[in-house]
Amino acid sequence: MTVENEPKWVDVAIARLLRGGVLLSTFIVAAGVVLTFVHHPSYVRSAVALRQLTEPEQAFPHTVRGVVGDARHARGQALITLGLLLLIATPVARVALSIGIFAVERDRLYTAITILVLTLLLLSFVVGAAG
Repeated sequence: MTVENEPKWVDVAIARLLRGGVLLSTFIVAAGVVLTFVHHPSYVRSAVALRQLTEPEQAFPHTVRGVVGDARHARGQALITLGLLLLIATPVARVALSIGIFAVERDRLYTAITILVLTLLLLSFVVGAAG
C-alpha cells in the first residue's frame, strides 16, 4: 500500500494517540508542580528550600508501584514522575497501535516487524529496570 492510498483514519488515530498522550502527561506534570508548591510553600520563598527539593538525596519514588501509590495520595513529585512516565510511554503506545493498524490492513510483514520493535522496546524497559 502506497502512502497516497493510506487510509486517513490511520493518520487520525495516530495523531490523536500522540496528541492525547502529550497533553495528558503535560497536565499531570503541571498538576504535580502546582501540588508540590501548594504543599511546600517554602519552596517559592526560599532558594535554600528549593535547592533541597532538587538535591539527589531527596526522597521520591523510584518504582512504578511507588509512583502510582504516591500519586494516589496527591504527592507532587510522584505526579511529576507519573507524567514523565506517561510521556515516555506515549511513543511505545504508538508502536502498539501500529500493530493493530497493520493487522487490520492484513500487512503481515509490517505487523511482524512492529511486533519485534515493540518486543525490543519492552525488553529494554525490563533490562533497564533490572540493573
